[in-house]
Amino acid sequence: MSNEATEGARRPVQTEPGVLVHSGADRRLATEHWLLSTLTDSKRQAARREWDRNGITALPMGTLMSAVQIPASLVTAATGGRFPSAEVDRMLGEIFEGGPVICDPKGHRYYALVPASVPRTWTGALDDWRAQNVECLGKSYYLCVPRLDITRHNEAYASYWSVPMPSMATLCPPLRVARLIAAGVHALGAEAGADR
Repeated sequence: MSNEATEGARRPVQTEPGVLVHSGADRRLATEHWLLSTLTDSKRQAARREWDRNGITALPMGTLMSAVQIPASLVTAATGGRFPSAEVDRMLGEIFEGGPVICDPKGHRYYALVPASVPRTWTGALDDWRAQNVECLGKSYYLCVPRLDITRHNEAYASYWSVPMPSMATLCPPLRVARLIAAGVHALGAEAGADR
């Protein structure tokens, strides 16, 4: 075998006994299967084709996960960044401890993926959030989810992973989402007070 053929191969990773190492490709494939498991068998192949063709597919919320739809104005007020930007994406990754977030640049929204139970367990907060145009998408909602490799803003795609889903079932901590929303509301209120 030529040296050129082996240059792209990676050396095995040394680990401690009993430690499993999964490649990024393996994690991405497992995450893709996990996301698509929200669909029936007959719809799964169609969703895969939509991802391949359009870079996006609609997945039902409320079974494996729900999504908190947050206006970009709240996110940028809380982070001090501009919309959309790699800076805000990085800050959201830190704030949500790596929990996945989808950015919809055309709709000026972010979607923080949270446990499916949030619409049932955070009812008081959800009522307060509606006044800020924040919505929690649970059962009976569908979310347009980008293909897992679309991780940067690109005009060719409707949305992208602002914070990529690192592995299956990894979601944003609801308390962190609530704190970001509160920080955004506070910052917007302070701006409005300063303009008077």
